[in-house]
This record gives sequence, C-alpha cells and structure tokens, in this order.
Amino acid sequence: MAEENTIYIGKKATMNYVLAVVSQFNGGCDDVCIKARGRAISRAVDVSEIVRNRFVRDVDYKDVKIETEQLPGLDGSEANVSSIEIYLAR
Repeated sequence: MAEENTIYIGKKATMNYVLAVVSQFNGGCDDVCIKARGRAISRAVDVSEIVRNRFVRDVDYKDVKIETEQLPGLDGSEANVSSIEIYLAR
C-alpha cells in the first residue's frame, strides 16, 4: 500500500482523522491504512468505525494487524508498545 494512503493516528481530535480518511476515499483511493500505537489505538478504532458507519458506507475492513513493538526507553531499557494497522477498502 502506498505511503500517501496511510493515516497515522496521534493526539488530535478524532474528527480530524475521520476527515483525513474520508478525503482519501473521496480523492479516488480504493484503500486506506490507519496506523496507531499505544494509547492512540482506541482512537484509531473510533476513526474506522465513524468512517464506515457515518460517512463512507461502502467501505469495509480489508485486514487488521496487531503487534507489539520494542522501543528504546529514555533510560536505555526496552519498552513494549502495542500497535495496530486497520486496512479499509471499498
């Protein structure tokens, strides 16, 4: 999947990400990937559900990938962080 079809979820308001996903679909994309880590995972799920149920009704889940990434901590230790990739497609 192309990098421009990927929406990275962070700390902004949920509707900002919904608008980004809907804009991708309205711009002609047939599939969009929503990526999030840690506490933003619940926001990513909210974004995908809002897009599917309110804005772009002909979109469905293509794939969902979950994994644990090891990131270096500030003190040199390793920290486990959960991540999710939600693939939506027409």
